Amino acid sequence: MGAFCEGNVVNTMLTRRLLQLLPMLFFISLVAFLLVKLAPGDPIQAYITPRMSPDDIERIRRSLGLDKPLVTQYLLWLKNILHGDLGYSLIYHRPVLEMILERIPATLGLMGASLLLAIVLAVPLGLLAGAFKHRWLDYVLNLFAYIGISVPIFWFGILLITVFAVQLNWFPSMGMRTIGVEDSWLDVMRHGVLPCIALTFYNLSTYVRYVRSNTITQLSADYVQTQLAYGATYRTILFRHVLKNVLLPVITLFGLSFGELVVGAYVTESVFSWPGMGLLGIQAITSLDYPLIMAIILLSSLMLIVGNLLADLLYRFADPRIRTMR
Repeated sequence: MGAFCEGNVVNTMLTRRLLQLLPMLFFISLVAFLLVKLAPGDPIQAYITPRMSPDDIERIRRSLGLDKPLVTQYLLWLKNILHGDLGYSLIYHRPVLEMILERIPATLGLMGASLLLAIVLAVPLGLLAGAFKHRWLDYVLNLFAYIGISVPIFWFGILLITVFAVQLNWFPSMGMRTIGVEDSWLDVMRHGVLPCIALTFYNLSTYVRYVRSNTITQLSADYVQTQLAYGATYRTILFRHVLKNVLLPVITLFGLSFGELVVGAYVTESVFSWPGMGLLGIQAITSLDYPLIMAIILLSSLMLIVGNLLADLLYRFADPRIRTMR
């Protein structure tokens, strides 16, 4: 009976979130479309040559549909989206969906590896920092976290390239594959080591601070003193009871980071020339490629909403008290 009720609660939550999905995406797309269109610049500049007449320029504008009112342009874009058509790139002259499908695997691999590594390392390190509050281990981990949060990721990426690629020549400095080596996963992993370290260092610092803060709060709770009074060891309490509660902020951060799995890290991918969605997004923004920009925004928004939904589902497994809430 309890499992049946639990299933009904989960189904109700999923239904409610799915009903909220379309209005949220519609509002996000509308705001994003207006902001993109109001941004200074003109994508037609990429087509203009010195000998081109104003009539030729206007003909190009009409062929791209940029001469229509903003409302008409948005409605046409929305109609195409509802039919599964993300549009045609104004700059690259290719279907947007095809370009995104080419870039997503690179970003998913890099961002997925860095987020997973950050979470796996942050939970035990944050627990230890909170358990040994105001002791040397806590000071070392706090210093590490403050450095990771404070140091700009582009500077840290350049430092990694200078030391490990230029000076030591251990890893490649940019790109995803070596020219002439197309089907080697080992080569791809070697190229991904430095950008993965840069992203992991940044994410790990944030996660460690959250886990440490929540660990300190949990260790001062009454249930910890009760467990100690019943003879439980400090280690057992820390890794069996406190661990479950400190996972909640980690789940929250993971849900908020879900959108990055698609969009990627713009700065990191630019520094390392990693051919993912982040680098594609910067190229689309600098060239005012409207269809490509809108597709990336819509996709990242969808992933962020899915990440929050996944976080809500994980809450129900991490905290039994949430299961009873209707």
